[in-house]
Amino acid sequence: MRKKIFVTGISTEVGKTVASAILTEALEADYWKPIQAGDLDNSDSHKIKRYISNSTTKIHKNSYALHTPMSPHASAEIDNITIDINQIQEPVTDNHLIIEGAGGVLVPLNDTNTILDIIKPDYEVVVVSRHYLGSINHTLLSVNMLKEKGYKVSIIFSGKEHPTTESIIEKMTNVPIIGRIDEEPYIDQNVISEYAALFKEKLT
Repeated sequence: MRKKIFVTGISTEVGKTVASAILTEALEADYWKPIQAGDLDNSDSHKIKRYISNSTTKIHKNSYALHTPMSPHASAEIDNITIDINQIQEPVTDNHLIIEGAGGVLVPLNDTNTILDIIKPDYEVVVVSRHYLGSINHTLLSVNMLKEKGYKVSIIFSGKEHPTTESIIEKMTNVPIIGRIDEEPYIDQNVISEYAALFKEKLT
């Protein structure tokens, strides 16, 4: 059965792109980042292309490529545009699809819509959680909101291991844990491939 997995985070810079690369490689899935804000010459799509080694994945074009690394609503305003979620159309593919969000689920896209509004009902959602002071609260808020909306949710932990944080999150969310991505000294195709092999069974 074809999977469509939306990757979100509990904050920014928590490891969504590396997690997305691992999921993309594990499933030899297509990849799509609907909204890219800033770093257009070295975007998340560029990083995915560098990180994966399979020949099946197709990387689909952003619906919005904004120039300033800010919240999408603010970056769009600088570019003199308003993000219209009706213009964010899922790419047509017969393959699995990994969709990477921007920041967390309530990041605003315009005056009325957030990232949550582009997560379709048939998507599975993977929440990337990284330990910092406040991360338990952010993780529980994100996961519980998604569960209340009816999504199938799982978690990937990212960064230096923090057992007490991870165990309480697992107990209180009661959702599957796909695995954890350690604080690697570097990320390349070999590292991504090793994690893909580890995570593949949980995904299939």
